[in-house]
Amino acid sequence: MAIAKDTLLRNEPRITPELVAEHGLKPDEYQRILDLIGREPTLTELGIFSAMWNEHCSYKSSKVHLRGLPTEAPWVIQGPGENAGVIDIGDGLAVVFKMESHNHPSFIEPYQGATTGVGGILRDVFTMGARPIACLNAISFGDPKHPKTRHLVSGVVAGIGGYGNSFGVPTVGGQTRFHTRYDGNNLVNAMAVGLARTDSIFYAAASGVGMPIVYLGSKTGRDGIHGASMASAEFGEDSEEKRPTVQVGDPFAEKLLLEACLEIMRKDCVIAIQDMGAAGLTCSAVEMGAKGDLGVTLDLDKVPTRETGMSAYEMMLSESQERMLMVLRPEKEQEAEDIFRKWGLDFAIVGETTPTKRFIVRHGGDVMADLPIKELGDEAPVYNRPFVESPKLPVIHAGDVTHPMSMADALERLIGSPDLCSKRWVWEQYDHIIGGNTVQRPGGDAGVVRIEDGPKGLAMTADVTPRYCEADPFEGGKQAVAEAYRNLCAVGALPLAITDNLNFGNPEKPEIMGQFVGCVRGIAAACKALDFPVVSGNVSLYNETNGRAILPTPTIGGVGLLNDFMKSMSSGFKDSGDTILLIGENPGWLGQSLYLREICGREEGAPPPVDLEHEKRHGAFVRRLILDSQVTAVHDISDGGLLVALAEMALASGLGATLDAAPAAVPAQAFWFGEDQARYVVTAKAADAEKVLAKATAAGIPARTLGTVGGKAIAVKGEKAVPLATLNAAFEGWLPAYMAGKA
Repeated sequence: MAIAKDTLLRNEPRITPELVAEHGLKPDEYQRILDLIGREPTLTELGIFSAMWNEHCSYKSSKVHLRGLPTEAPWVIQGPGENAGVIDIGDGLAVVFKMESHNHPSFIEPYQGATTGVGGILRDVFTMGARPIACLNAISFGDPKHPKTRHLVSGVVAGIGGYGNSFGVPTVGGQTRFHTRYDGNNLVNAMAVGLARTDSIFYAAASGVGMPIVYLGSKTGRDGIHGASMASAEFGEDSEEKRPTVQVGDPFAEKLLLEACLEIMRKDCVIAIQDMGAAGLTCSAVEMGAKGDLGVTLDLDKVPTRETGMSAYEMMLSESQERMLMVLRPEKEQEAEDIFRKWGLDFAIVGETTPTKRFIVRHGGDVMADLPIKELGDEAPVYNRPFVESPKLPVIHAGDVTHPMSMADALERLIGSPDLCSKRWVWEQYDHIIGGNTVQRPGGDAGVVRIEDGPKGLAMTADVTPRYCEADPFEGGKQAVAEAYRNLCAVGALPLAITDNLNFGNPEKPEIMGQFVGCVRGIAAACKALDFPVVSGNVSLYNETNGRAILPTPTIGGVGLLNDFMKSMSSGFKDSGDTILLIGENPGWLGQSLYLREICGREEGAPPPVDLEHEKRHGAFVRRLILDSQVTAVHDISDGGLLVALAEMALASGLGATLDAAPAAVPAQAFWFGEDQARYVVTAKAADAEKVLAKATAAGIPARTLGTVGGKAIAVKGEKAVPLATLNAAFEGWLPAYMAGKA
């Protein structure tokens, strides 16, 4: 029986303005609810609206602008709107991937926050019918001197490793950064990549009336209640009190869930499937019904719980982990149940699909919710929030920069700085070779994983430069995509598609909304120019603490294809005597560079402009060199500039380099430490170097000889040589010393 307009369920509290505010709903949004349902909502209904209409689930502040992203290409099977994106890689195979944030939970409880972030993104991938084959992450922390930073780094890294390692998927790449703007709001962006058959992709839309809705996986508890709403609000002095909204993960249960789900998919039991992620049972049930133009009725008395006396409100908003909701073929019920019981998992028929387009929730004999299912999602507020564009910053001319130390000293300091130092301490806590298909491990330009028995391979990366995005959101958005594109090209992969994780502050502030709009427009421009569509993603807003926002951080996760994984290229020097070449122009842009920040103490100026035509042409040229076996090592040039890239190549191999002096037209420090875009360092056998230069000239691509591989130092003509042992001590030493409390 439907809830009467003037009837209040027994033991239900009266809805007050204070209660509405506690649920993250503004007065006009609550009025919208009243107009929609024609009565006061029950507490359970208020919780359902709160979950469905928060930023995390509804994208109400970002949806208007996300529509401008390019999402289609001949190889795209599924773009944004499902659990994950899907692209075709030929031979009947598809790659399924997505990135998602778990920022707020990871600040409150770093281990469980990071752990459940990894678990959630893995479920998004295998929900589509794919077996996960790799994970990546992009993690951002506050100033190393901040009293909480070391604790957060320790917990987050342990959480990422604890889940991925136990689940049995390699973590093959990522990014770690430090900046004071993340002091009160660290970021944890987790990415998962899976492999599926193109004819066996599973979707969330329910179909058929009277079909059984089945609850699968672990039992429901009280962890994670209001998790999605908490992720859609700023932090303040009470952030520690939100610890109960952080979920608790169990990677071993998720591994069982994976195997059981893939097995019933193979047995053709599944009509529709949805991960119980943000907003748990609410979001999964509503999305399945709404996408299929069907109603859904749930009987919460049948939901497996691990705690006694749970209310309908708690059950509908719980974000307990390792749970799925499915619509099953009725004739396959017993077969599906037998499979789940075999794997030791709960299996319960908790509802059915209906023709009514109503979302009805029953508990203890009462109807606790009776709502229009389509409007729960479709009628969520959509805001075209006012924004102001970020002011243009002045160009820093290389000749106007005073250099406080020698080039050798600057290189040693840069290579040992928190952002540029080796992150080995981080990625050695991750199992990056489990499964036996990892071709390139973390620490290079991109992770590479063999596809089944080969010969194909997948390259993947996660990247962004937040300081560029703040200085010029449009150019920063372009650069984030271009950097991911270069990372893939540098290992020889054809870039195919991206997933994004857009982390920003409070969108109700016009300057923050301006950052978001600028970055999205920059991402769109780059994706269009580079034939690099967006197939999935996540928006994380309100990343602020006491009014101080994070740096705008639109993380880009890129995936590319290698037709022969044996041809994948690594960045370490290979042989003494190889010629070192620079591909791309090098005028020496110092604005927003790490050299300017770390050496000159100036975090200022316009970031380097990104010429997308150059990015595309230079990337294709480098890929062709790799395919033709004309180069022996490749590394893209990004943070720290050319000399840092060369030092990284040397440290990866134990071979030094003898380098020519910078050209007279460019100040030396700007030439070696500038962060101009669309550049790569390549090495070639001496006999091939002239051929590479001739090819570049014929293609109209700037290229020049830099020097020769060899020795045990980085030696620039006219400058003091820096021994590799000295560089290695700085590069490998800072992070372990910091985590041990010695730095």
